[in-house]
Amino acid sequence: MSAPLILLDGASMWFRSYFGVPSSITAPDGRPVNALRGFLDAVATVITRERPGRLVVCRDDDWRPQWRVDAIPTYKSHRVVEENPGDEPDVEEVPDDLTPQVDMIFEILDAFGIATAGAAEFEADDVLGTLAAREKRDPVVVVSGDRDLLQVVRDEPVPVRVLYLGSGLAKAIKWGPEEVAEKYGVPVDRAGQAYAELALLRGDPSDGLPGVPGVGEKTAATLLAQHGSLENILAAAHDPRSKMSKSPRTKLLAATDYIEKAGPVVRVATDADLNWSTSSDILPLAAEHPRKVVTLAEKYGVTSSIGRLQRALDDLPNR
Repeated sequence: MSAPLILLDGASMWFRSYFGVPSSITAPDGRPVNALRGFLDAVATVITRERPGRLVVCRDDDWRPQWRVDAIPTYKSHRVVEENPGDEPDVEEVPDDLTPQVDMIFEILDAFGIATAGAAEFEADDVLGTLAAREKRDPVVVVSGDRDLLQVVRDEPVPVRVLYLGSGLAKAIKWGPEEVAEKYGVPVDRAGQAYAELALLRGDPSDGLPGVPGVGEKTAATLLAQHGSLENILAAAHDPRSKMSKSPRTKLLAATDYIEKAGPVVRVATDADLNWSTSSDILPLAAEHPRKVVTLAEKYGVTSSIGRLQRALDDLPNR
């Protein structure tokens, strides 16, 4: 099998690093670099574990796209900075000492020549979804702590797996269609799409998505197991001759408007117009700008993490 394409959910990984690595870790000038160090170490670990030929760090260029808010006004509304005036783009609540570290991360990625990609009016999930959907050659591994991305798993035309970081990178396991189907009780032959439909029905408080009132994860999974897809569930709900019981039928019919609007909000986009930092997603075996890397490593006090990243690259086969 060919070397995989690794798609990193950048924001998910540096948020986890920020909260998982002690804030006492600082640069020589005293600035916190815990997220920077944790992120670089995590990238090195993923490279060692997966041995990719290509790698993309996916950016959150628009963390709360207006088109999603227009459909579901509560979408991520609890994460908006309260002081932000209503006529300006929403600003996400982010710890004050994390934002500068994200800039440091991009500086080092740029110096290495490691590709990043984002898209105007789209979230990182959509960038990951677009790249996974486009890939027709190499197996894909999506690395994220966001369960929403389980919807991208598939077997054809190339395997797409999610290395889910919910319990940390050391305990991370890969999720494919079989694992998603077993865990959530959805049909294995369309496990990724069915997971998105399950998420739509049950809702997600962490994203401000209420779901269908009275339909939790268990009921959603049962309906999907019985009917195979959301489309079939709705058809049965609207058909008075179907065998669907009164309780779920009533709840689904009452939420028809929500279900229609929530579909594009819950499902990751697969057609985002991507903006790239590099001309290629091939993972470099050595830094593109080595002097700049050394300078940044010393400036931010992450020489050891840079060394781990370079050793991980050194262990990859020559291309």
